[in-house]
Amino acid sequence: MDVLLNMPDPSFIHLRLHSEYSLVDGLVRIKPLVKRVAELGMPAVALTDVTNLFSLVKFYKAAQSSGIKPISGADLLVQSPVDDGMPYWITLLVINQQGYQNLIKLISRAYQEGQVQGKPYVQRQWIREASEGLIVLSGRQGDVGQMLLSGKAELAQEFLEGWLQEFPDRFYFELTRTGRTGEEDFIHAAVTLATVSNCPVVATNDVRFLVAEEFEAHEARVCIGEGRVLDDPRRARKYSEQQYLRSPAEMIELFNDIPEAIENTLEIARRCNLELKLGEYFLPEYPIPEGMTTDSFFEKLSYEGLERRLEKILDASAPDAIEQKQVYLDRLRFELDIIIQMGFPGYFLIVMDFIRWAKENDIPVGPGRGSGAGSVVAYSLGITDLDPLEYDLLFERFLNPERVSMPDFDIDFCMDNRDRVISYVADRYGRDAVSQIITFGTMAAKAVVRDVARVQGKAYGLADKLSKMIPPDIGMTLEKALAQEEVLKEFLDQDEEAQEIWGMALQLEGVTRNVGKHAGGVVIAPTKLTDFAPLYCDEAGEGLVTQFDKDDVEQAGLVKFDFLGLRTLTIIDWAVKMVNRRLQRTDEEPLIIENIPLDDRGTYGLMQRAETTAVFQLESRGMKDLIKRVEPNCFEDIVALVALFRPGPLQSGMVDDFINRKHGRAEVAYPDAKFQHQSLKPVLEPTYGVIVYQEQVMQIAQVLAGYTLGGADMLRRAMGKKKPEEMAKQREIFQDGAKNQGIDPNLAIKIFDLVEKFAGYGFNKSHSAAYALLAYQTAWLKAHYPAEFMAAVLSADMQNTDKVVTLIDECSTLNLPLLPPDVNRGEFSFTVSGQGEVIYGLGAIKGLGEGPVDGIIAAREEGGDFIDLFDFCARVDGRKINKRALEALIRSGALDNIGPNGEIGYRRAVMLAAMEEAVKMAEQHANNTKSGMTDLFGATPQESAPEIGYQSFRNIRCGTAKERLGGEKDTLGLYLTGHPIDEYAEELTHFVGRRIVDLKPDKNKQLVAGLVVGLRVIKTRRGDNMAIVSLDDRSGRIEVAIFADAFKEYRDKIVKDALLVVEGQISEDDYTGGLKMRADQVKNLYEARVNYLKGITIDTHHEKLNGSAIEQFSEIMKPYQKGTCPVRLHYNNGKAVGDIALGENWLMAPEDDLLHKLREMFGNDKVHLRF
Repeated sequence: MDVLLNMPDPSFIHLRLHSEYSLVDGLVRIKPLVKRVAELGMPAVALTDVTNLFSLVKFYKAAQSSGIKPISGADLLVQSPVDDGMPYWITLLVINQQGYQNLIKLISRAYQEGQVQGKPYVQRQWIREASEGLIVLSGRQGDVGQMLLSGKAELAQEFLEGWLQEFPDRFYFELTRTGRTGEEDFIHAAVTLATVSNCPVVATNDVRFLVAEEFEAHEARVCIGEGRVLDDPRRARKYSEQQYLRSPAEMIELFNDIPEAIENTLEIARRCNLELKLGEYFLPEYPIPEGMTTDSFFEKLSYEGLERRLEKILDASAPDAIEQKQVYLDRLRFELDIIIQMGFPGYFLIVMDFIRWAKENDIPVGPGRGSGAGSVVAYSLGITDLDPLEYDLLFERFLNPERVSMPDFDIDFCMDNRDRVISYVADRYGRDAVSQIITFGTMAAKAVVRDVARVQGKAYGLADKLSKMIPPDIGMTLEKALAQEEVLKEFLDQDEEAQEIWGMALQLEGVTRNVGKHAGGVVIAPTKLTDFAPLYCDEAGEGLVTQFDKDDVEQAGLVKFDFLGLRTLTIIDWAVKMVNRRLQRTDEEPLIIENIPLDDRGTYGLMQRAETTAVFQLESRGMKDLIKRVEPNCFEDIVALVALFRPGPLQSGMVDDFINRKHGRAEVAYPDAKFQHQSLKPVLEPTYGVIVYQEQVMQIAQVLAGYTLGGADMLRRAMGKKKPEEMAKQREIFQDGAKNQGIDPNLAIKIFDLVEKFAGYGFNKSHSAAYALLAYQTAWLKAHYPAEFMAAVLSADMQNTDKVVTLIDECSTLNLPLLPPDVNRGEFSFTVSGQGEVIYGLGAIKGLGEGPVDGIIAAREEGGDFIDLFDFCARVDGRKINKRALEALIRSGALDNIGPNGEIGYRRAVMLAAMEEAVKMAEQHANNTKSGMTDLFGATPQESAPEIGYQSFRNIRCGTAKERLGGEKDTLGLYLTGHPIDEYAEELTHFVGRRIVDLKPDKNKQLVAGLVVGLRVIKTRRGDNMAIVSLDDRSGRIEVAIFADAFKEYRDKIVKDALLVVEGQISEDDYTGGLKMRADQVKNLYEARVNYLKGITIDTHHEKLNGSAIEQFSEIMKPYQKGTCPVRLHYNNGKAVGDIALGENWLMAPEDDLLHKLREMFGNDKVHLRF
């Protein structure tokens, strides 16, 4: 029944409105819109975003739940049929299902065929072909409006007649009065023409925001999208502050001279009656062999698959082999009946098909993920690889016959090949039936501050400072940041410009600003996608996605399949391939990772020692702590670890209980010493009586109270939601059920209460077991083939410098030799040498992409090892390696082995100097070869001009250790051939008593010097910030806790890669078994030097210090004059030796740069620091 008929005297309906999903403009959010419409007493509202239906489902559901009639539509930009004509806007409103289908097609076509410079347009002809079921509103920006405003009345009349012919009784002139230029002129001309042509008019307010006060924020939103500044005199001012959601009274007052314009809004609203079918699923058809039905084919494949599985996992000679097999067959039959009854065989067959294709094409597929691993049918069809019966995984947790919902397999594929599987699916079911799913990016806290500052024209430094004060945590909001960060609050209180940014940012935070592609969601339509949802793509037609997001697309009837990329599968695949190359050299059997034993002592030993860096799911600091306490010694323990390492279980005391029971420090009871029942022992024994999994909650209900597993799944969900009335009902069912089982109802209720308490913390065991298997496989590889495993992990993470640093540290912990990058040995990825050394991947060098590395490897394979830099430049394609890439190769050390003789710093300095010449020669040689000229003296630059080599550059100054290490840090993200502390080693011995490796716990304060290699800022219980710093002096590492007061005082010094001297107390660290430190005072190296240095002595003689040299000495010293450190010359004039103390004017600030310059002038061993 029409909602309008139920409203007391409706008076006006808004028919043109842009929400935040218009992206280019619009600030209206869906829920506040519906609420405001209801407050203003309007029975309906239209949503007409720019060329999209992104928010249609959200809008439709929100409006309907509030008793508001949703009217669907869109604003479209139409290309002018006239050459060089201006494009124009029209608004289309949906009358019925046919109109909705036509609008979907028009919008999809605009993206797929009509994009010009990234903007989607529709053609006039397309609208003509899809006119049925649509109403057109055309205003001053329409084609008729443009003609009227430019005085071309005849053309306006002609265009209007065309529209009226194609849209009889469905074309309206749109009139607005929002204070914008040309509105009144258009109204005057349009009303005149409408009267003559018998064309109706309708009033809108072209809404962009809910209240007038949001105008400034809306302007900022538009500028952010356009990349302009608010004050830019050249930007178009297209909007006015009157484009808010006016009340019916305001609109009636505004158009009191044209009452029919108001009345027609009601007329249009009555005519628009779109009913979306939501929540009904439409599965694609899977091709079935002739003579079979989907169900019979599904059954046949399931039974055949199970037979193959059972051949491998059951011992046919066992006395109870037939009984064991029957258990599997019974479970299979039970699952098949439910799947067929629910109508989902097609879904299983589709998933089976693309997983089978992936495996046949050597694409690694995960063993399972989520509750799907609980299905024997999935196991039989090869969808999952974990035996559900062995681990008590329940089918009803995946597909509950008592609660019909779509099955949902999340499938993990190797990252590198996931797109191949998606492409296969598109080819199999048709490119017009398969697409990925849209996601919407919003203005997040840190970014919105920067964006607002930019459009307000504020200084970059201010925006940067403000943004950096907001913690980078997931889910961080401006409000949370302000509550958490005292520094931020103080800064805002003191800075008016920062307050202006903050005020505007608060209004824009969370607004939708762009679209993306869902990481793994793929939809397959039974017919064309556009029968269900509009499509979006980029200008080239790439990146096709549905315009509805993952939740809305399912509501619209499409079935979603999750193709997820899991890096761990890629790592396992790469590691196994490297291992098999090694085994092949010695004619050993290849490794099949699926066949490794799950009871390997070496693997559990590695876990118990918490050496789980880079091991899937087990590598975080908190998880390592938990592993040390649990000491896993069987696969079930790893499954439990994955389930327990979450905030709920960790905070509830459940984890401590699990650990104490496992180690015999607490009684194992099922589930509690006071209230237990022996029938629960088989259910809870694997977890020592602790309820860890959701499946255990279901089994307890089944065993104690006679629930079906479907009913038990409903109970589990009810316990998770904690609705009192539902729980009272379930409690009664549980009590009665227990009574019928002959169990004391009082005991049953006590156990029910315990289960209810922990049900909220229970984890999906199917997911846990599948991921525990991957965790075990990675740990096994690390324990048995550490070089191959670490090379694979480093390759997978080589674009993430911070991760590479951690992993290289792990290589050194494992005593794995790591060879520096080398153009004669390296590949793009990290590899392993025949001697078991990890060879640095050339792709990990910053500034060197896949193209240049491919060029290097191609040249090496064609002509053998490179001899020197000149040979390298001559042979590698100059189009692939530019000067920046060549410089990165030199500075990273990748050319060290083909450099001149001498120490590393000298080699690199010579090659950097020779680089230009080498490139020039290579270009000349290439040009000669191209033009057919051959060199009389040789085929290569080396042969033709042997004198042009490193000799020409032999007088180049050797690079300092600082320059060498700086180059490595810039190109690799870490120091490979040394440590920045090395050059200060001698100096530090004077005031730092011991190196880190030699430290001992002591109540007295000690000094420690080191490089900051790790820094974590964490919150104390009082809400203050403190830092945990990892200091490294090459001999070892120590964690230093810098508590809130000290952190506040020394915050500016505590940064990554700083050299610090820390004073504090050293004690034993129970967590690592090493040492830890509590800092009282933090100094940088310069401050420590000033504190302890008594003076500088320079050894020199009269030949070194005469005439211009004295002037040079004076120039070096002048910039550092304002210090407190005396300088003394130990001077030899050839006849006598004496010390000359420089006057008070020459008290120096002993900075690094001064010491470097003095050492350069007088020699490294001639400048002495006196402590």
